Amino acid sequence: MSKRTSSAVVNGSVAKDGGSNAAAPTQDKQKLLLSADTGHFSLIRAMHLADLITLCNGACGTLSVFTSLAYCLGDPNDLHTLYRALLFLPFGLFFDFLDGKVARWRKKSSLMGQELDSLADLISFGVAPAAAAFALGMRTPLDQLLLTFFVLCGLARLARFNVTVAVLPRDASGKSAYFEGTPIPTTLALDGIMAYWIHNGTVLETLPLGIAFEGSPLAFHPVVLMFVLHGCLMTSRSIRIPKP
Repeated sequence: MSKRTSSAVVNGSVAKDGGSNAAAPTQDKQKLLLSADTGHFSLIRAMHLADLITLCNGACGTLSVFTSLAYCLGDPNDLHTLYRALLFLPFGLFFDFLDGKVARWRKKSSLMGQELDSLADLISFGVAPAAAAFALGMRTPLDQLLLTFFVLCGLARLARFNVTVAVLPRDASGKSAYFEGTPIPTTLALDGIMAYWIHNGTVLETLPLGIAFEGSPLAFHPVVLMFVLHGCLMTSRSIRIPKP
C-alpha cells in the first residue's frame, strides 16, 4: 500500500484537481538535483518533507529487524526484546499514513517518493515481520524458505502497484478506486498474532501447533503457513479492496 502513490503518483490526483502545472516544476527541480554531477548534499536537498517522513517508516522497520537479531543473540527468556521488535511496526504504519497526508497538504509528489514509499513498506511490513517470525522460533530451513516466499510476495505486490497505479480506475478525487490484493501493511495482523504468542510465552519450542515432520529435512512449523497465505493474498489480482 502506498498512500502517496495512490493519491498523487506522477501528479495523478493533482492533475485531476487542476494543479498539475504547479506540481510539475517541483518534479523538474527534483530531477535536476538528483541528476546533477556536482553539488553538496544534492540528494538531501532534492527530498520533500514527505520523503523524509517515508524514511522514518523505513527506519522503524530496520530497527525492528535489528531488535529481532538482538533477541536471537541474547537471552531467549527476554521476551521484552521481542515485544520491542513488534512495537516498531505500528509506528512504521503511522509514518506510512503521515507521508501521504503531508504530500497532499503540500501538493508535492514525485517518482522518488513513490519508490521510497514502496521500499520502506517492504522493510517495515515484509522483511521486519519475517525477521520477527524467525526470532520467535520459525527457524527450520523450510520455515526460512516459506518466510522468504512471503517477503518476495510483498516485493512483487509493491512492484505491481507501482507499475499499475497510473492505469487503475480512479474515483472523483483522482485516487485509485481499489487495491489489487491485500495491501502490505495488513501484515500488522500477523504482528498482532505474534504479540499474543509472546504475551502467552508460546515462543521457540512452544510455538502453537508445534513442528511438523520433526527430525526430517521437511520439518516446519505449521504456523508459518499464515505468512504463506498472506503472501498469496497480497499478490492476488482477483481480490479488490475498495479504498477508504
